[in-house]
Amino acid sequence: MPCPYLRYQSSDEDHEFDHDRPYCAAKGSFVSPMRADICNDRHEFTHETHCDIYRQVTEQREERASTATGSLE
Repeated sequence: MPCPYLRYQSSDEDHEFDHDRPYCAAKGSFVSPMRADICNDRHEFTHETHCDIYRQVTEQREERASTATGSLE
């Protein structure tokens, strides 16, 4: 299953593109087609393992959840 933060956009605030471009909602910017391959779990990559952006966002979310529940792991 592809990364939940990846989407394809045909424009940004200033430009209309001739084709959809990969956009990472976690990063807040467009990403390269090679990074999108990782996001789409292509070529034996998985976004959970190989994407530093996804791992960082996941770790931050887990830390916030842990802090909110008072867990001291």
